[in-house]
Formats: sequence, structure tokens, C-alpha cells
Amino acid sequence: MSALQLIWFAILAFLVCGYAVLDGFDLGVGVLTAFARDDRRRQLLIRAISPFWDGNEVWLLAAGGASFAAFPPVYATVFSGFYIPMMLLLFALIFRAVAIEFSIHEPLKLFRLSWHFVIAGASAVALFMLGLVVGNLLNGLQLDAAGNYTGRVRDLLNPLALTTALLNMAMMTTHGALYLALRAQGELRTWVQRVAGTAWGAYVAMVVAVLMAATTARSGLMANYTAQPVLWTLPAMALLAVLAVGLLNHRGNHRAAFSVSVLAILGLLGSAVVAIFPRLVPAVDPARSLTIAGSASSDVALQAMLVVAALGMPIVLAYTAWLYWTFRAPVDAEPPRSASPRTDQAK
Repeated sequence: MSALQLIWFAILAFLVCGYAVLDGFDLGVGVLTAFARDDRRRQLLIRAISPFWDGNEVWLLAAGGASFAAFPPVYATVFSGFYIPMMLLLFALIFRAVAIEFSIHEPLKLFRLSWHFVIAGASAVALFMLGLVVGNLLNGLQLDAAGNYTGRVRDLLNPLALTTALLNMAMMTTHGALYLALRAQGELRTWVQRVAGTAWGAYVAMVVAVLMAATTARSGLMANYTAQPVLWTLPAMALLAVLAVGLLNHRGNHRAAFSVSVLAILGLLGSAVVAIFPRLVPAVDPARSLTIAGSASSDVALQAMLVVAALGMPIVLAYTAWLYWTFRAPVDAEPPRSASPRTDQAK
């Protein structure tokens, strides 16, 4: 395994983690719109993520592009083997994008309500599908000698994949509620703090369920931890962070709770990466797994892309930082104004 291959593995992991942390909270907020009791509260939830959601999704596109360029066999296997989950994810993201824009400009309350529930449903589907993909990667895929997926669609619905999907939904809903607690004021903050506590309970329960289901994984999921017991410190710290999230939220320390939630997400993802390393796509037959060294592009291609990444990533990071700094103000207690005079009449 060359240094270039490790660098691109690190870049891919960075993009995936960035997407999980950033788009994770706005997908979680999207799910919460289904539980908001009135139109005003739902509008405030959408206002909290409207400046960020499209920029957050760029991280997913960048991760897909990086895998296509740096590890082509991995891209081919994942996007073909998970064709149905990936298509459902794509449609969910498209419908969510359309619903967010229409809900902002829709003057009639009844139609606005319909768009809000589309946002909630699409966000839930996206989170479930993302978790399903991760869970199946942890479980191990049935691959042939060429790296093609040979299993059936129903094989993707195994205990580890399903519990990981539910964990992702609970984790990101909690993450989204904690983000809202940072941006909200007054009664809305009280509500999201209470919702965060409820979602956190499901979060902890699903972490336990995933740990139990991991014992059935076909990919030798614990082999790295067994060989190097010191690695157990990472999942242990991640679990402590998950527990700390609930305590900090209960105390009303919203900034610390959200920060620790970020650490918990990164810790859980990092634990998964450590479990499958140096594989990118574990197979039931270990000899057929797609590894970093075996799936990487040529060194010439990796070098050329590294130059592009070195020029482009600082721009993306700077723009992201500027965006969040610009829209750092709390969400107002008043519903959003519309450019259309008919909106105020409908309200």
C-alpha cells in the first residue's frame, strides 16, 4: 500500500465524515418537521437549514467523485450492488430538495403542509438508505472473483444492515435536534431540547442493537480489534460521547451537546473504518474483498488528482466556513416573510 493510496483513502474518509456531520443535521431536522405541531414551527425548522442543505450535499457528490477517480472498482461495486438503495436515496434527495424550495414559496397553508411532510419522509428515507449501505459494507457482500455483487436484494436486509439504518436515523435526528437547539430561541428551543432527549434514547438503544448484530457479521468485523486490542479505545470513546450527548442536552448545554454529537458521529464512523481496514468493500470470502491497494488508480492518476484536490478543497472549506459564519444568527421567533403578498393572506 503506497503513501498516495493512503492519502486518497484519508481524503475519501474525510469527505464521508464531512457529509455525515453536515448533511446529517439537516436531514435530522427534516425528519423533525413531521413532529412539529403547527405550520409556524415547521417553517422555523426549514428556515434553520435553508441556507445550508444544498451546500452540505456537495460533500456527498465529492465523496462519490473521489471514489470514482481514486478507487474505480469500489465505485462500480457499490453503485451496482446497492443499485436499489442508491436510487431510492437519489430520489429522496431530489424530492427533499424540491419540497424545501416549494415549501418556502408556497402561499397556501394546506399545500405547504404537504411539502413539509414530503421533506420529513424524504429525509427519513435518505437516512435509512445511507445506513443500510454502511451496514451491508460492515456485514460483508457476496462478491465474485471480478468484484461484482452476486447476492439478491433481500440479502441486503440483514440484521446488521437494518439496525445500522435505524441507528443512522436515530443518530441524525438527535444531531438535528441538537443543531436546532443552537439556533432556536424560547419555546422552540424548549421543544427541540425535549425532542433531542427522546431521540437520544432511541439512539442509545440502536447503538446497543448494532453491537449485538455485529456479532453476526460475515466479514470478520472484529478481527482488527482482536489483533490490536488498543484499537478498542476508539469505539469506547465513541460510546462515551454518545452517553455524554444525553447528559449535556439534559443540562441545557446546547453548544457542548452539539459538539460532542459531532465527536460521537466521527467516533462511530471511525470505529467502522478501523473494523474493515484495509478493505474498502469487505466480502464474505476475504480473498474477494476490495482493498485500498487492490482498488486504487495508478500513481500517475492519484498524483494528478491530488493537485486538483489541494487547490479545490481549501476553497470549499473556506466557503463552508463563510456560509456558516454568515448565517450564525439564531432563528427568529417570527415565521418567514414571503416575497408574495398572497403568502401573508394565506397565513
